[in-house]
Amino acid sequence: MKLQCAFDVMSFEEMEKRLEKIGDYIDIIEVGTPMIIDEGQKRVKYFAEKYPDRCVLSDTKIMDGGKIEADMAFKAGAKICTVCACAEDATILEVVKSAREFGGEVLCDLIGIRDVESRAKWLDEIGVDYICVHTAKDTQSDDNNPLDELHRVKAIVKNAQVSVAGGINMKTIDSMIAEGPDVIIVGGAIHNAEDWEGACKIMHDKIKAA
Repeated sequence: MKLQCAFDVMSFEEMEKRLEKIGDYIDIIEVGTPMIIDEGQKRVKYFAEKYPDRCVLSDTKIMDGGKIEADMAFKAGAKICTVCACAEDATILEVVKSAREFGGEVLCDLIGIRDVESRAKWLDEIGVDYICVHTAKDTQSDDNNPLDELHRVKAIVKNAQVSVAGGINMKTIDSMIAEGPDVIIVGGAIHNAEDWEGACKIMHDKIKAA
């Protein structure tokens, strides 16, 4: 089980400072969608070059222009690029094509999908590398989290790794771990903690002990 840490809204200097402190606890460094929108793939390129032995994910959340946009992420050094599961089938297939050309991987995000079982089944069949169960930020709460969808998707997926994201915090991480996802994605619960370094270590230790 891996810990993916999302860096969504912070300065370049702050991200660098935090990575120096918590980098050893993180398996996947996520350059989040807000950063991609604001700066393109610049941070992906910088951190991929600075940490060549680490997995840097570009959370591009592609909806169209699949190969064009995925190529940009992989050329910048991303090892994983994300595409939305609600995109057209052809778009997702183009992202997969790009990943195969660059030796990268694809994470397909189920955010906004109502019938997660049927979409996850198709995504698993076409060969995406990760299928991510994701509760949207604007709807997250301790009572509205991705646990139920994670359980349902885990029962269907046979080939891809399963990621889970969406407001995961100290109250909910144990229940997520119990479902056995391959990757747990955390952002705010680490970065908004008073002791963010300690919070990251606790989550890392919980995941690795599972």
